[in-house]
Amino acid sequence: MGEASHVSGRLVEASDLAAVLCYPHAEPGELQARILELSSIGVDTIELTGAKTIGRARVLGKGCVGIVVKALMRNNEVAVKIRRTDANRRNMDHEARTLLLANSVGVGPKLLAKSSNFLIMELVGGIPLKQWTLLLPNSGCKRRVRTMLKMLFDDCYSLDKIGLDHGELSEAPKNVLVDGKDRPWIVDFESASDSRRPSNVTSIAQYLLIGGGPAKRLRSILEWRSKRSLISALRDYKQHLDEQRYRRIKSIVGLQTG
Repeated sequence: MGEASHVSGRLVEASDLAAVLCYPHAEPGELQARILELSSIGVDTIELTGAKTIGRARVLGKGCVGIVVKALMRNNEVAVKIRRTDANRRNMDHEARTLLLANSVGVGPKLLAKSSNFLIMELVGGIPLKQWTLLLPNSGCKRRVRTMLKMLFDDCYSLDKIGLDHGELSEAPKNVLVDGKDRPWIVDFESASDSRRPSNVTSIAQYLLIGGGPAKRLRSILEWRSKRSLISALRDYKQHLDEQRYRRIKSIVGLQTG
């Protein structure tokens, strides 16, 4: 069980909560300002639980820009991304804007609220894509894999169509989560951009089907041996991001139906 810490009241002085809200350097003035900032957007409880650690505290995620924790906002469970005090950006505006763009085509956890130092998002349960892949049985899961891949490729194509490049899908192990219903979720849009050519479909295809590691296992499960054809189709798609070429990619991978 995680430790719940209220954002208002005496418990806000707990060293664990201070370390998380102001990671990596907890300044007293900054801590109180961030507590008020969280309260102003409706967050009343932070739950220190998750697979990652900061000192004694457990969190859901830890990156170069922010720390992700579970919280309660008006009695609803949410995810809160906290800007690190040493982040290379002054606020969370860019990530909020790119996440909203992704949300406009049904991709990513829904953005619920934002402030200078926090993003409040839909809480997405799940495990990293690489872990999901490793937990698959050796047989009898071909349909599961195809269903998950189709949803993930379609999400990537949706981002390509609106010109939003995630920027880190070659790092899919940490930027794609798969929930208990095998639904993939693209997360962490801090490096996303709509000012460079999008490469979401090509990045995810290269990681999941062409490379080593998870790709090798997925190719085995799917009994798929069309790497050369896929590479050719991806090169063509990279030059012309259109539906016809995307359908060719799905056909080669075996995702054209279902």
